[in-house]
Amino acid sequence: MTSIQRPPQRLPDPVLVRLLKALLSSLLALLILFEEWGWEPLQRTLAWVGRLPGLRWLERRIAALPPYAALALFLLPTLMLLPVKLLALWTISRGQLLLGTLVILGAKVLGTAIVARLFTLTQPALMQLPWFARAFTRWTIWKNTLLARVRASGLWRLWRLGRVIKRHVQRRWHRLFS
Repeated sequence: MTSIQRPPQRLPDPVLVRLLKALLSSLLALLILFEEWGWEPLQRTLAWVGRLPGLRWLERRIAALPPYAALALFLLPTLMLLPVKLLALWTISRGQLLLGTLVILGAKVLGTAIVARLFTLTQPALMQLPWFARAFTRWTIWKNTLLARVRASGLWRLWRLGRVIKRHVQRRWHRLFS
């Protein structure tokens, strides 16, 4: 019986691996920055909506849920928006790039708003789950480390400087012509 000779497996090029890691880290950082940017304002908006009479009752019920029921409710928006995002990807594959992209962005904003509000309401119950509390702590440390690296980067500082200059020019312009 003859054995089939396979060519020796090559290890991935370290430069390519570093490049892919940098690209994925950058994309993840952008996603996290979007979440950070939208989390508080979107959560406050839904809290304002939650002050409506019927919704006040619902929010009190959500806040009183036991830990695993709170976890199930917290995960529900993600599961409900998954088919919408898949449909948007299908739409993109059919040549409707703008429509598909708008649906994905809309689902992202809506999902972030709902998850932010649900997390605010269910966080005390969720933190009663030891594994969730550990995972949340690790996530928070990792996320803060990543965001600190992004904010320390030259590109971030340049972007912030550009925003400061733009506001300064706008104020001067407004004073001169108002």
